[in-house]
Amino acid sequence: MKEQIDKIRTDFPILGTQVNKKPLVYFDNAATTQKPQIVIDTITEYYSKYNANIHRGVHFLSNFATEATEKAREVARKFINADAVEEIVFTSGTTESVNLVAFSFGETFIEKDDEIIVSEMEHHSNIVPWQMLCQRKGAILRVLPFNDAGELEIAKLPELINSKTKIISVAHVSNALGTINPIREIIKIAHKSNIPVFIDGAQAAQHITVDVKELDCDFYAFSGHKAYGPTGTGVLYGKKNILEKMTPYKGGGEMIAKVSFEKTTYNSLPFKFEAGTPNYIDTIALAKALDYITDLGLDKIYKYETELLEYATTELKKIDKLKIIGEANHKSSVISFIIDDIHPSDAGTLLDQMGIAIRTGTHCAEPVMQHFGISGTMRVSFAFYNTFEEIDYFVKSLCYVISILT
Repeated sequence: MKEQIDKIRTDFPILGTQVNKKPLVYFDNAATTQKPQIVIDTITEYYSKYNANIHRGVHFLSNFATEATEKAREVARKFINADAVEEIVFTSGTTESVNLVAFSFGETFIEKDDEIIVSEMEHHSNIVPWQMLCQRKGAILRVLPFNDAGELEIAKLPELINSKTKIISVAHVSNALGTINPIREIIKIAHKSNIPVFIDGAQAAQHITVDVKELDCDFYAFSGHKAYGPTGTGVLYGKKNILEKMTPYKGGGEMIAKVSFEKTTYNSLPFKFEAGTPNYIDTIALAKALDYITDLGLDKIYKYETELLEYATTELKKIDKLKIIGEANHKSSVISFIIDDIHPSDAGTLLDQMGIAIRTGTHCAEPVMQHFGISGTMRVSFAFYNTFEEIDYFVKSLCYVISILT
């Protein structure tokens, strides 16, 4: 894939930007990825030529936009190998997907004193909605810990499971540590006790081939903006037999079959979970992003990004007083680190002056920081359009920053 990088980079116009008179080096891909021209052009084209509310009109524009949206649903289904398009719910992103399941599954299946398991390394979006559910229902949140290498202590999972356990929710990949979690093993353990599993795939679907049938997960969610698509888009997969039993998350247009003041009946899947006018044009553009990734090949993407990760890890470890936070054996292209006596935001601000974009802070994963007894980290996260030369420039610049701040 190395031979393709120059061509790939021309597909992303923002990569030609200069920041503080320096070429942009964008290492903040775990927060959001940049968009290829085909995604940008699709948004412009549909707003310019085909904009009309979907599913509700008999005229040409509405029919055209409706057909394109449902084709996008098929692209999303194929991308994660779901059984049917009815199992694909479009959301505004992983955060909404978690909230949808926490509310709808919770209203249907969770009772007082029931238990929900999450892991210690979860993003706030995969903690807070479950906490809110526990508060509403009088349920109990259990936590699967991780060790100092940043690996989940899977051996402790069977000890957490009991007759009151109703669902397990865990990240496929940690946004703060880069750990690729053994979700197949987690799902197998859970299913032995007939417990459904929700997988937060926000940091995985754009890096790793996801096959929900092979995984046998009950729910899987990912965000469009982290997968080279528009913001405000996301995909929630749920097994049909579970989704059919769940009460709707939001009420309004589209999610209904028939409304009267006496009674409302709900639409069929997936529409009963898609109340109101959807973000249909961005969803159509998301399908273009997923096709772009598919055409490049996720296996090639994973291999190249792993090479970037390994190279950057080796180079960063050469820097005195730098400590990597999270050194799991199985990682995605994320490196979090701290440097003695240097505040992450100070280093991040100076790196920005050199055109380098990194993320600093807690990364919406405060329990991870509490585990290590730190206030935050610097985080670099790579995408397939990044290069080894950018890593060299970053490491050289970081060393210069250290010399200024120490």
